[in-house]
Amino acid sequence: MSEADRPPPSRTQQHPAAGLAHRVPDLGALELLLAVARLGSLGRAARETGVSQPAASGRIRGMERMLGVTLLERSPRGSRLTSAGALVTDWARRIVEAADAFDAGVTALRDRRDSRLTVAASMTIAEYLLPGWLIALRTERPDTAVSLRAGNSAAVARMLLDGEADLGFVEGLGVPDGLDGTVIAHDRLLVVAAPGHPWTRRRTPVEPDELARTRLVLREPGSGTRQVLDAALAAHGGLAPPLLELASTTAVKAAAVSGAGPAVLSELAVGEELAARRLVEVAVTGRGLSRALRAVWPRGARPAGPARQLLALTR
Repeated sequence: MSEADRPPPSRTQQHPAAGLAHRVPDLGALELLLAVARLGSLGRAARETGVSQPAASGRIRGMERMLGVTLLERSPRGSRLTSAGALVTDWARRIVEAADAFDAGVTALRDRRDSRLTVAASMTIAEYLLPGWLIALRTERPDTAVSLRAGNSAAVARMLLDGEADLGFVEGLGVPDGLDGTVIAHDRLLVVAAPGHPWTRRRTPVEPDELARTRLVLREPGSGTRQVLDAALAAHGGLAPPLLELASTTAVKAAAVSGAGPAVLSELAVGEELAARRLVEVAVTGRGLSRALRAVWPRGARPAGPARQLLALTR
């Protein structure tokens, strides 16, 4: 007989486990049967398992119909297992013990997951926002060990997709491919320079064309700051080659303070330097230097446990 002529497999052949649900009583019924065997009374077993006596009787009768055997002999003095009932009870005990072991194992896995949290965050969020959130999380979950991994937004996305982090935070233009996310805050990028730079003395704002032509101290490609700046200046010829290209917000800020040249940094990162006049904000025309800050996680895997609690704290 050819493959084309062969009859399709039966439902049970297609899914061997599917028929089990029609032949094996549920755990609640098996636990009731074990209680009857131990206590010798359907009424006492019903009270112990938290059901009414009529409901308990109905469950036993339902099992007997399903299995095709009589499990109990009922009398005014109580309920006694039949010989078939004794066998079924022995098998039921093994099923319930296996279910208890399964539940204990899953609980242990959940507890182990909930005792650790790895967070990946882009530099500005890692340096200026996460410390406060993590202190608040420690107050609520003192037994959770938290590991923080910092990198640019592209690196954060890779860590999440590779399973190396439970929750991430990015600063780019949108949610990276393969991730879901939600906006938790908004941020503004500032053009800043040391007090002696000519831009700090001018009376008119810097135009986007001039900003695009100027060699700046910048973060590396892949950072959220660089993504926003590239997009904002794309219509003006794009960014000139960087004066310096550095891998951290702190390094960019230090170079700008030293007078190396103008830089573009998050408002979160330069508050102290602006207040102390170590840096000066340079006015720029246009409104393209703002961005959303996002919490992100692998698509379809909504944060749970401590990750979910940390996400709630960011709100």
